Amino acid sequence: MNHRAGNPAGLRERTRRAVQAEIVSTAMRLFLEHGFEAITMEQIANEIGISRRSLFRYFGTKEDIVLGDHAEHGEALRTALEARPAGEPPWEALRAALKALYDSLPYSPEDFLKITSMLHASPSLRARQLEKRQQWTDLLVPDIVRRLGATTDPMDELRARALAACALACLETATDAWVRSGGTIDMERAFDEAVAAVRG
Repeated sequence: MNHRAGNPAGLRERTRRAVQAEIVSTAMRLFLEHGFEAITMEQIANEIGISRRSLFRYFGTKEDIVLGDHAEHGEALRTALEARPAGEPPWEALRAALKALYDSLPYSPEDFLKITSMLHASPSLRARQLEKRQQWTDLLVPDIVRRLGATTDPMDELRARALAACALACLETATDAWVRSGGTIDMERAFDEAVAAVRG
């Protein structure tokens, strides 16, 4: 029996993830140095030393490179929400889950401001980001339904969806304000103010 063969599928997946990480790291550096719109997929491929065709096997568009981890962040947000105490009200649980996600991001405040500013300055990135946020809403709804009491009322899902979408809209509004201030205002306070305005 050959014990040295290992798991080829596992090795391929690790290699794929390593290449993806290198692509994202290189592309983000180029985007932040020169601007998102100024950089092409061909320039990214050249910088890494791979063919344009190889790059497209990993990412179909520049937007996918920037927002590819949004799906993972959505899963992390759902996990953080589900980890909150069962009796915690939806707004408090959502706030704590969003804070846990923010605290887990691997960026310095300066880099996060640059990345967020880039997202907000590009119409194509903004549109794709809104798409991803809709996916986040879908992920959060089941836990919010449970927190609302999970009755047989068909309006439970509507209420849960409204709560999740509203919390994410408040996050977007707070992030906008933070970017416009050049990172000088407190984002947590901005989020709380946005939520307070909505809740009246």
